[in-house]
Amino acid sequence: MPHRPYVIDEMISAKSIAARVEGLARDIHEDFKGTDKLVVVGLLRGSFVFIADLVRELDLPVEVDFLEASSYGDSTESSREVRILKDLRGQIEGRDVLVVEDIVDTGHTLAHVTDYLSTRHPRKLRTIALLDKPARREVDFKATWTGFEIPDEFVVGYGIDFAQRNRNLPFIGKVRFTG
Repeated sequence: MPHRPYVIDEMISAKSIAARVEGLARDIHEDFKGTDKLVVVGLLRGSFVFIADLVRELDLPVEVDFLEASSYGDSTESSREVRILKDLRGQIEGRDVLVVEDIVDTGHTLAHVTDYLSTRHPRKLRTIALLDKPARREVDFKATWTGFEIPDEFVVGYGIDFAQRNRNLPFIGKVRFTG
């Protein structure tokens, strides 16, 4: 399926992202200090770069697991129907859990995932999102920590894709369609 041509304008630099990840790791450390092990759950696929950088900054014992939920497919718009495509491999009952998301848009995905994981009775469940678009929120959900609040723009880079493209960009960029 051909896509309309587009260009990407840098919105958040790689240097700004690295500095913010460092600060977020300090906040997470404070909240979870004393934990015997923090289960860091990355929401695939968009969070994989963020989670890799974040866990390297955490001065805590961590276990990494992944969950894949989808509400987009190859579209630029959320379908609002959240499906779990890949579940956790490990158990989280009685454990400290941090869910890592790339972007909170409508809020449906992260709200659904936290409700879903809460039924497994973690000791503590927190959320972090690299990006937050409050202008698009449709459900009352706010991540525990947010890297950057952004306007209602379609963005790519740092793990975030457009139809499986542009995940490898080291910065966050705004997609601007040219045709």
